[in-house]
Amino acid sequence: MTEWRSYTVGEVAQVFDGPHATPKKTSSGPWFLSISSLDRGRLNLAESAHISEEDFVKWTRRVTPEPGDVLFSYETRLGDAALMPQGVKACLGRRMGILRPNRDRVLPRFLLLTYLAPEFQATIRSGAIHGATVDRIPLTELPRWPIALPDLSDQAAIVEVLGVLDDKIAVNERIAVTYEQLLKLQAERMGLEDEPDPAIAAPVTDFVHFSPKVPKPSEEAVYVDMAALSTSRAGIGTWARREPKGGTRFVNGDTLLARITPCLENGKTGYVNFMEDGEIGVGSTEFIVMRSAEGVPSEFSYFLARSSRFREHAIRNMVGSSGRQRVTAVDAANFHINRPDERLLTEFGEVASDSFAHMQSLDRESRILAALRDTLLPQLMSGKLRVRDAEKIVEDAV
Repeated sequence: MTEWRSYTVGEVAQVFDGPHATPKKTSSGPWFLSISSLDRGRLNLAESAHISEEDFVKWTRRVTPEPGDVLFSYETRLGDAALMPQGVKACLGRRMGILRPNRDRVLPRFLLLTYLAPEFQATIRSGAIHGATVDRIPLTELPRWPIALPDLSDQAAIVEVLGVLDDKIAVNERIAVTYEQLLKLQAERMGLEDEPDPAIAAPVTDFVHFSPKVPKPSEEAVYVDMAALSTSRAGIGTWARREPKGGTRFVNGDTLLARITPCLENGKTGYVNFMEDGEIGVGSTEFIVMRSAEGVPSEFSYFLARSSRFREHAIRNMVGSSGRQRVTAVDAANFHINRPDERLLTEFGEVASDSFAHMQSLDRESRILAALRDTLLPQLMSGKLRVRDAEKIVEDAV
């Protein structure tokens, strides 16, 4: 590997700042990329909003994201970044910036890897302005920050090695999303999206319990916050462990429904299936826990929470100030559905159980691969690990 050369950020990339306001969100249209769109080095459009075509023109006057741009947060979630992909029409949100690589000196994906690597993360921490409420990267100073790069051929070799892991993680995600889409169609066959027919209508509480009682854990517990829930996937992205303080308690098989503005409108929902048997988890007090009744597949609660009719009901029943509205478990439970055909319910349970088990294994594999990528990244970037040795490690893992 060639010797790495020292540059400044401004010598290898242009720095752009996004708009300093927030437009009205829409249900469709160009993407609005916010801090929530950044997901540990990936661009997660499932966590992104849309804006109108009219607002898109205004919000791209300063800069329009291009394929290969490195998108980053310069306030709040410092250090997170993602690569702008092909075929996505989008604008930047508040607190978002762009590094547009000079491709004569740096490959776009290598610039992202360099940004995420420990050395530049330390530069961010030391150069950030620490405010009373949030920390901030000073964009006027960023172009003068140091950054080290090898030549383009070595950059390409490192990108190729780590790209194998990212590609496998992306394939796992596509498979999991396909499972969920197919299960959603099967749930709709049971009538979850149909208007109640008086002849077969039933209170949803015949099938789902809202905020069921769970004993307080006696020792360190799994903790899940709002950011861990997805707007499009059953899996819960991240969790931690902490002392069993106050919070909403749950067990495996429960569904976590975010009940507060704007998370309820955005569809943030999660299915718990990653804990040990008998383990009790703790989460945000802004979760409503939904648990299927005895004899009802546990996944039924999750797809009920995802159904548009139920979500519309929950949103209509939100109360509180305009900035902090929420729905109560009692109001969410005041909902009726058509009683599902028992045969369809049984078939759904069998397919959903197998599918969710496979989705869980894919998520577990992706976490292992991501941890391996994060382990190899600093070693490759520091030269402690040779590319050909990393290739063997990745080959064995994949």
